[in-house]
Amino acid sequence: MIAGGLAIAAISACTTGSVLSLEPAVDVGSQTSAVPNYAGMQRLVPSNPYMTAAYPRMDEPMAPTEQMPASEADCRQELKRLGVVYTDLAPIREGQCGIDYPVKISAIGSIRMQPAATLTCDMAATFAGWARNELVPSARWRYFSGVKTIRQGSSYSCRRIAGEGTLSEHGKGNALDVMSIELGNGKDIDVRKPGLFAFRTRGFLNTVRADGCQYFTTVLGPGYNYDHRNHFHFDIKNRKNGYRACR
Repeated sequence: MIAGGLAIAAISACTTGSVLSLEPAVDVGSQTSAVPNYAGMQRLVPSNPYMTAAYPRMDEPMAPTEQMPASEADCRQELKRLGVVYTDLAPIREGQCGIDYPVKISAIGSIRMQPAATLTCDMAATFAGWARNELVPSARWRYFSGVKTIRQGSSYSCRRIAGEGTLSEHGKGNALDVMSIELGNGKDIDVRKPGLFAFRTRGFLNTVRADGCQYFTTVLGPGYNYDHRNHFHFDIKNRKNGYRACR
């Protein structure tokens, strides 16, 4: 994997000591939330796969003459090794937001991404590694089934963190929100906090959260706050001293 992805994947699972003592600034949840209309940024921020469809992006393919750094080329070799189905897009530049060398991933091996996710290659490789090495084995162990579809609610999206002046990792292409996971046996696992007696689902989602801490620097989900009541937020935000937020 690329240097960033290898560094993330090599870190052991989060412990209480590795979590930020103060709540990190977080992105909005599933409801369309009003944010200040900063230049180049959305006034309304959808984080729901059905609402995202109402805000289509006009993707442009990368020009044949576009040159990319060796690190980006190496990352794409890692995507191919992981079986990621992707398309190179033209650079995205929207004010402070954007991705220099974006990729749009539609599948990870046999796992479909719905809708396709626009990300940095580093984030795409990190997410694919987690999906193949952690998510799929967890599903097979608990449900005796593979993973058919990952439904995401927000990948690249030009916006600031709710209540903050800081640019969201979504605005850099370094974040992805997972709303639900459909298994090969037809079971659809909603990320929302399961019922009191849903022991298998609760165990599976707890594993998803814990294993994610080995790959991502931020894992936030149901139980953390109201905005994350119905999705897992994963990102690879670079923090000082290697701190990571796993809640």
